[in-house]
Amino acid sequence: MIRAVRNARPLGGHDPVDLVLRDGIISAVAPAGALDISTGPDVIDADGRFVLPGLWDEHVHMTQWAQSRRRIDVGEAESAAEAAAIVRSALASRTDADDVIVGVGFRDGLWPDTPTASVLDAVVADRALVLISADVHSVWLNSAAMVRFGVESGDGLLREEAAFAVTRTLDSASDTVIDEWVREAAADAAARGVVGIVDLEMRWNLDDWMRRVGGGFDALRVEFGVYPQHLDRAIAQRLRSGLPVAGEVSVGPLKVITDGSLNTRTAYCCDPYPDATEHAYGLLTVPPCDLQPLMARGHAAGFRLAIHAIGDAANRLALDAFARLGHGGRIEHAQLVRRSDLPRFAALGVTASVQPEHAMDDRDVAERYWPGRTHRAFPLRDLIDSGAHVVLGSDAPVAPLDPWIAISAATARTRDERAPFHGEQAITVAEALAASTRSRVAAGEHADLVLIDADPLQMDARELRSMPVAHTLMAGRPTFGPAVAAQRDAATA
Repeated sequence: MIRAVRNARPLGGHDPVDLVLRDGIISAVAPAGALDISTGPDVIDADGRFVLPGLWDEHVHMTQWAQSRRRIDVGEAESAAEAAAIVRSALASRTDADDVIVGVGFRDGLWPDTPTASVLDAVVADRALVLISADVHSVWLNSAAMVRFGVESGDGLLREEAAFAVTRTLDSASDTVIDEWVREAAADAAARGVVGIVDLEMRWNLDDWMRRVGGGFDALRVEFGVYPQHLDRAIAQRLRSGLPVAGEVSVGPLKVITDGSLNTRTAYCCDPYPDATEHAYGLLTVPPCDLQPLMARGHAAGFRLAIHAIGDAANRLALDAFARLGHGGRIEHAQLVRRSDLPRFAALGVTASVQPEHAMDDRDVAERYWPGRTHRAFPLRDLIDSGAHVVLGSDAPVAPLDPWIAISAATARTRDERAPFHGEQAITVAEALAASTRSRVAAGEHADLVLIDADPLQMDARELRSMPVAHTLMAGRPTFGPAVAAQRDAATA
């Protein structure tokens, strides 16, 4: 444990301070040198680095993120043919013999050709091949995969629940292997200043996280979500939001998915999609007559509510359900919101849990499928100005688990040389940091701290994405930095 941090600079031009840490809490903050702090291995000399509260990623799918880092990445493909070529090239250099070949990251919304089973059959015909879309709301199968997963008709492209049913069966690695992948992903997150995540993996998460903590996982605070298909089981086990279960792991919200996604053209909208051949307005996966009773049951059982809503019609229906419930919660994504619905977030006590990097990934597909409406797409500035509480996340594996990427996207609305995507919706770095943290650098707060080498208030968007992190502390214990590296080296010596 770290006993003190010396000579750290708070943001905003303040003079350096010393922090005393005790039992995982900041017990004192004073001007540098004012406290009698002896040196030692349990004292960090920040040497003038900037100190921030530990960062949170408020929306992660941790198992999928850990797996996706080892799957074939087709995210750069600009056509079905190019995606197939990337897979073909990757297979030429791989020696794995898994029954199912898995790739991730395709975005077909602007492709000039159609992803079909026959395109993938030309790559490999004797093994099942599954490509998962970047938004995780669709999967693309070759013919062998269609047979394996019992898909009897169609062109090999599955959306929403049919796609989720396939992805849930792709955990070919053992629990031991996946847990190691999760441990590595968590260590990488800590290296970016992350101290906590909300894990909304679409599975029964309790057993996974109990097993991981039992195996020594201690890199992050974790709140894991529960889905409607597991609500009876959760209630029977007396789970409720906020309940600690092991180490720094606790029960998170009840997650309900009410519509699809933009790239899959299933986000439920008030206006039709151009040239839609099916689901012209998107796909409403939980009708209003079922949503509010489900939310009421979850709330009565002690669960906070996290409602996935991307299209403007889905957001309106989710807000209507919160209004009838008379209790707030969270809307996950809130990507397209009607002007008249913006004030309802604050009025109803509904947090907007948003993922700013999605706007960078989706700016062109939004212009294509939400024509004339992108001025109210990813409306961060409008949400904050309306009084809504906004928190930031990645939705990893949809975007990388790295809050600095989200902060950059939220404040610049661009990640390259292009003009900002509706720059009027940008928020300040200070606002983005506040939306990425849950504590303060103050006495009585958790000793969740990040020491960084540069002042984010003075950095441009490109620099923010590669913010140099020197130390991360969770409850006063180093999870990234020289002390952790020394422990790792000693363990492997």
